Amino acid sequence: MNKPSEPLVDGAPVRRFKNPNYQNVASNLAELRQKIDLLDTQIIELLAQRAQCVKDATRFKKDAFQVAAPARQAQVFARVKSQAKAHEEYFPNFPEIVEAAYRTLVAGFIASEQHLFQETEIIK
Repeated sequence: MNKPSEPLVDGAPVRRFKNPNYQNVASNLAELRQKIDLLDTQIIELLAQRAQCVKDATRFKKDAFQVAAPARQAQVFARVKSQAKAHEEYFPNFPEIVEAAYRTLVAGFIASEQHLFQETEIIK
């Protein structure tokens, strides 16, 4: 019995998409992984910028309910899911994946913002 193994990173593709209009993104898995790593670096930089904005937003909130801002959360989730629909032809269920990712991100940001809220004081 063959033991499962990772795919070869510099080998030729072993499968192809049935859709004749599919456009390859790279010639091998190593190149794809390099592109993914670069995208991850850019995504993390953007998330760090978003985190700084979330931190600064803490200054404008009076209490824990305003930190959680459930109506704003609903707006964000609806907006990103709608924006992702423009790209769903590239990946099945892409809008749902983006929404789920944002739900996780926002939950983490809100939990941290609740702690940051304790580092602020009311302006007198």
